Amino acid sequence: MSVKNLLAALLAGLVFGLGLLVSGMADPAKVLGFLDLAGAWDPSLALVMAGAIGVGLLAFRAAGGRARSLLDEEMRLPTARQIDRRLVLGSVAFGVGWGLAGFCPGPGLVALGLGQGKALIFVLAMVAGMLVFELLERGRRA
Repeated sequence: MSVKNLLAALLAGLVFGLGLLVSGMADPAKVLGFLDLAGAWDPSLALVMAGAIGVGLLAFRAAGGRARSLLDEEMRLPTARQIDRRLVLGSVAFGVGWGLAGFCPGPGLVALGLGQGKALIFVLAMVAGMLVFELLERGRRA
């Protein structure tokens, strides 16, 4: 990986992490308040999601017609458009994990960097889940 790619990744990670901290998404209590539709619902994270979707939409729109990235890498945009069983099951698993822990991967890593003990447990469980998935995939392909 080139120095400019490393610097771009560092800058993107810093902006992402700062955005998670400023928006409160690294705080499990805030996230769980957003997910508590039947109780004291906190809609503020919906604005964070809408902003993220807007930025992503503009970026994907701009990237869609390009063969190379701004860093001169090959563009590898997703091509799948169908909603299948794997997508639904993965979404459900992600949602259950998010609801139980109050973390999703990005905020979990940010919280780990802040030294939150429960974030360490979350990240270890996340890595274990990824390893189990990889083992299952290898068995499925064999």
